[in-house]
Amino acid sequence: MPKELPPYQLIEDDASLVQFYEQHKNESWLAFDTEFIGEKRYVTSLCLIQVSSNHGIFLIDPIKVYNLQPFLDLITDQKIIKITHAGDNDYRLLNSLYGIIPKNIFDTQIAAGFSGYNYPTSFGRLVEGELGVRLKKGYAVTDWESRPLKPRQMGYAIDDVLYLEKLWKKLTKKLEKRGRKKWAEEEFAILEGTEYYNKHPHSEALNNKLMHALKENQQVFLLRLLEWRRSLAEKRNHSKEMVLGNKYISHIVRGIPSGSDALIHNRRIPSKVVGKYGKVFESLYAEPATEEEKEILKQIPTDLDEDPRETIIAEMLYQVIKYRCMQEEMSINMVLPRNMLKQIRSNDNSAYHLLGHGWRKDWLGAYFVDWLATAQSLDLQLLEDKIVLMPK
Repeated sequence: MPKELPPYQLIEDDASLVQFYEQHKNESWLAFDTEFIGEKRYVTSLCLIQVSSNHGIFLIDPIKVYNLQPFLDLITDQKIIKITHAGDNDYRLLNSLYGIIPKNIFDTQIAAGFSGYNYPTSFGRLVEGELGVRLKKGYAVTDWESRPLKPRQMGYAIDDVLYLEKLWKKLTKKLEKRGRKKWAEEEFAILEGTEYYNKHPHSEALNNKLMHALKENQQVFLLRLLEWRRSLAEKRNHSKEMVLGNKYISHIVRGIPSGSDALIHNRRIPSKVVGKYGKVFESLYAEPATEEEKEILKQIPTDLDEDPRETIIAEMLYQVIKYRCMQEEMSINMVLPRNMLKQIRSNDNSAYHLLGHGWRKDWLGAYFVDWLATAQSLDLQLLEDKIVLMPK
């Protein structure tokens, strides 16, 4: 038999949400989570907001509530701690839909990374590890837009906020005991910065691995093709994949110099795609590159030529940090994600700035940060009883 739901209040109209705001505007904390559907659409649909607080459990229905501003005002209120797990997804969604920047947050997934758990760790694993409670997660993928919500859906949703207060308190004590609370707060603050939500308009093209294998005219075409797909997806409110599948893009880019006839005879590209968009593809390819497009292409990340020696040295440095993380119960993915190491080696100043300041610099040591950034200038020597890394 399904377990009995704890008491909760369902908020389905603007007046009830205003009342909810009045209850909480002077509170010191609230915990929340969201349920949403992003499949087969360009704009993700926010379907449910779950909140736990000193006043109980609340389920806010954004499909029925016309004006969510009272809830958004709480999220941006500096006086109220907002407790989430993997809240970056929730904050990105709220930012994209309503343009808000959260303030004063505590994320249990980030805190867990400083407290002996791998990062990222699941909510279920953290609840079980800290509170001894096993959660059933059978409704992670369900139709959150359907109404009325089923009791089991509501039970799943409530579980996602029911334990957040206890996790917040337990993890805060662990962080304070280990002297890592300030470190965690530095990571929380990243989610409170405007720059975190500013996405480069052409990031999809610039980070496409295909770019490095193309001539300039094909690079420009890929830039235009992805922007065309994005624009059409937005207009139709379809996913980009529904407009043009990712698996066809490389074949289209490589074949377009020979015209739509080459695309027609490419068995990897469906004939209906070429029939529908072949002329569009030709038009996108035919136009000369603009100065603006040339400037955008200059921002393509450097494709590092793999130097086997440098790769080994960088990997050794990474493994030394990983070993230290194991000793001190820190998640390596929190300290030095693999993509950050790659960014540093490609002379990405933003990655070096992140690693060379704040808690990472304190924990690693300034010299280690410099070594990571200059692995190509280190020499490796294998001696009888030790391995030595030193500047060349």
